[in-house]
Amino acid sequence: MSQLKDRLRADLTTAIKSRDEVRSSTLRMVLSAITNAEVAGKQARELSDDDIIGVLSTEAKKRREAATAFADGGRAEMAAKEVAEAAVIADYLPAQLSEQEIADLVTAAIAQVGAAGEGMKAMGKVMGVVTPQVKGRADGGAVAAEVRRQLGVS
Repeated sequence: MSQLKDRLRADLTTAIKSRDEVRSSTLRMVLSAITNAEVAGKQARELSDDDIIGVLSTEAKKRREAATAFADGGRAEMAAKEVAEAAVIADYLPAQLSEQEIADLVTAAIAQVGAAGEGMKAMGKVMGVVTPQVKGRADGGAVAAEVRRQLGVS
């Protein structure tokens, strides 16, 4: 079994015992999402730690988007709940890359594929190189925006 999944289950037990409502409900939701990912498709399978990080990244993104939507809709209480859940999920994700680290990776990828000056045509090639390097450590939208900026496409 995956070490990360074991850690999530152990932390859920601890959260329940300490009556930490936000943490326990968030961990239940994450473990449910992991189980759903395991049984999705034609054949059930056990997820690796990398796969689980992908699920966690997706769940964190959902929380960020929901918090923004609630804040824009004037529902501060619901936005705060989503932010709190995102913070719990962030504890299990790898350290996030800074904007400078993302820019450096994109610059290296552009040089690697020889995409300088090709414009939008090279976007897919560059993203194909950068995406595996930043998986779980940076938001895809931020990476794509940096690729567009460096390729001179607005």
